[in-house]
Amino acid sequence: MNAFLAYASLFASALVAATILPLQSESVLGGLLLAGTYPAWLLILVASIGNVLGSIVNWFLGRGVARFRHRRWFPVGPQSFSRAERWYRKYGKWSLLLSWAPVIGDPLTVVAGALREPFTIFLVLVTVAKTCRYLVLAAAVLSIG
Repeated sequence: MNAFLAYASLFASALVAATILPLQSESVLGGLLLAGTYPAWLLILVASIGNVLGSIVNWFLGRGVARFRHRRWFPVGPQSFSRAERWYRKYGKWSLLLSWAPVIGDPLTVVAGALREPFTIFLVLVTVAKTCRYLVLAAAVLSIG
C-alpha cells in the first residue's frame, strides 16, 4: 500500500470516528500496525491527530447547535440533553478524559462545546485521552502480533 494512502486512510477513519458518525479507526490502526510496514509512533500520531480534530469538530458543533436545542427538529430530546448537561456539570472538565470511550465519548465532546468549556482545556484533556487510548491499543496489538 502506498504510504500516503495508508496514513490518509488512518487519518480519515480516526477523524470520522470521533464525530457522531459510526466508524471504527481501531481496526485500521491495528491492521497497519500488524502489517509492520510503518513506524508505530507515526501511526499513533496520525490517528491521534485525526481523532482529536474530529472531537474539535464536535466541540464547535456543540457551541453552535446548543441554541437550537428547544426546537422540535433537534436530534436530541430535551430530557436527554438536560441529563447530559447535568452529568457534565457534575463531573466537569475531567469527564473529557472519557472522550475516547465508545457511546459516551463523542456526545461528551459535543456537550463540552455546548456548555462553553474553554477550548484550551478541552484540547489538552481530549488529546491526552485519545492519544492514551491509541497507545494502549498499539501496545496490545503489537504484543499479540
